Amino acid sequence: MIIVISNPTPINKEASLINQLFEEGLSVFHLRKPDSSAQELVLLLQEIDPTHYSKIALHSHHYLAKSFGINRLHYTEASRKQAGNINLLEQEVDNILSTSIHSIEDYKNLGDHFSYAFLSPVFNSISKPEYQAVEFDLSKIEKKSTTKLIALGGIDETNCHKAYNMGFHGIALLGAIWNSENKIEAFKQISQNCNKEKVELAI
Repeated sequence: MIIVISNPTPINKEASLINQLFEEGLSVFHLRKPDSSAQELVLLLQEIDPTHYSKIALHSHHYLAKSFGINRLHYTEASRKQAGNINLLEQEVDNILSTSIHSIEDYKNLGDHFSYAFLSPVFNSISKPEYQAVEFDLSKIEKKSTTKLIALGGIDETNCHKAYNMGFHGIALLGAIWNSENKIEAFKQISQNCNKEKVELAI
């Protein structure tokens, strides 16, 4: 499974690029704009083909989801801890929930309500050079049947297959797409390279 996380700030022709990524086979798109207002997200979503809304996950302003028929909600590490208890998350029974973690211990402590979790940084980050890779040994943990592990951090066309070989269920892309001059071609190249190595998993 390949996930693309949005550029954190607005970019030129963003909705068009997102639509093109879906047309090229993108599984899930995570809309992460930490500094954007709800109205700014609404304007962006309105420019995206509605047929793709079921493949979009919101990182913020979760209350917008129902208006757009979106059923994927992402909890950042901070928002997950701020939620404080399982009851809040259990209210989202009809939604596909995901979250972010940065250690194996965090993964072990996750509740079963998360369908998948981003574990990072797997490789040295492209978008945040100060984020250096952490050696995660997935062979020493018992993977949850309910929560898939998605590799995040420094993934590009040269190392995407390594994430699957490490035991991850999928990969998440950020810098490899948005820092590229040709974002669609970058996605296509990574997809082609990883399709040789992976088994597609639906989340």
